[in-house]
Amino acid sequence: MSDSVESSHLIKVPTDKLALGMFVTAIDHQQSKVAIRNPGQIKHRDAILKLKKNNILSVWVDIDRSSDTCGLKNTAKSSSASSLLVRKPTVTRDSRQSQAKNLLAEAKGLIKKVMSETFGGKAIEVSQFEDIADKMIESVMDDPDAFKCISALRTKDAYLLEHSINVAFLLVTFGKHLHLERELLKQMAVGGILHDIGKIQVDNEILHKPGKLTPEEFEHMKLHQFYAIEIMKETKGLSQVSKDVCLMHHEKLDGRGYPNGLKDEEIPQHGRMSCIVDIFDALTAARCYKEAMSPAAAFKILISLTPFHLDQKLVYEFIRCVGIYPVGSIVQLSDQRVGIVWDSKGRDALNPIVKCFYSIKHKRYTEVTMVDLLKSELHIERGVSPGSLDVDPSPFY
Repeated sequence: MSDSVESSHLIKVPTDKLALGMFVTAIDHQQSKVAIRNPGQIKHRDAILKLKKNNILSVWVDIDRSSDTCGLKNTAKSSSASSLLVRKPTVTRDSRQSQAKNLLAEAKGLIKKVMSETFGGKAIEVSQFEDIADKMIESVMDDPDAFKCISALRTKDAYLLEHSINVAFLLVTFGKHLHLERELLKQMAVGGILHDIGKIQVDNEILHKPGKLTPEEFEHMKLHQFYAIEIMKETKGLSQVSKDVCLMHHEKLDGRGYPNGLKDEEIPQHGRMSCIVDIFDALTAARCYKEAMSPAAAFKILISLTPFHLDQKLVYEFIRCVGIYPVGSIVQLSDQRVGIVWDSKGRDALNPIVKCFYSIKHKRYTEVTMVDLLKSELHIERGVSPGSLDVDPSPFY
């Protein structure tokens, strides 16, 4: 016998609650799930009696593979199923956001350390980034909205660090939307974290210039990709996918990008995805020389860059993935109140739950109110850039 892999379709059922037609996959032994040699539907009551005789108090049942007549599929959807289901402890929004904050802090600390070491000539150890990538994937699989809210609280002075983390996170979220394999998501995340590593060699005055770069300064800025090529050569154990994400996010489908002037099919899907994600995150971030754009405004720019720069099909898939009003973004409702998109699970893109806190009409804070647009006559008028507000929205996240 071996430990079976847990499925979201399995429930733990006390032996005295078993019925004919239930599909038993494992027994519960000392709080562990142990697979049985011949899993299957219970055909005779003798099987239930045998379990009781062997002092088996609970078993694991697969809902989907159980018969329609056993009553489990109906009760599993109702509150009466609570006596059968062994539920995981409730994880609150606050606890998920706390975990996301810890992950962000850990990732920022690692990137800062590695950038310093790389600047000093030390080779990058890939394994530490793979650990962060695994945690990021788990976070996205568990609740991507938690990280979205945290990423909305980015700071101007930490742009380079937070941009790298956000790009990795968005690549994982986008890849999940496209049903890519987990290992590919991991390799893309590592590439996303490292995608701007070459900027450690860029002149700080140019890198942090609070204004438009001159043509000469822009040419110097572009060198960060050529520096990255040399860094990638010295990095052992880095997958080709991770290298592609790092080295292709400034390429263009028409061949006018850099560093290699790749064109069309020379840029694989994950490379094209990195181009989209990098631009979107840069547009929606506040910098020393510009305010953050709303996601809706950023989407318009992404669309304008198709098909000569960005892959049009992937851009539209990315918009579907993120949502026109993603969790954590700021919107203005039809009554002139402003709020944060708080929850969008199981909803169409235009009707999330919005946490309202300010009135543009009256230019003052309002009572904090959750507005469910599915149950309200109000609607979203537009996305709002945080920098366009007269107030700081961060305390309301």
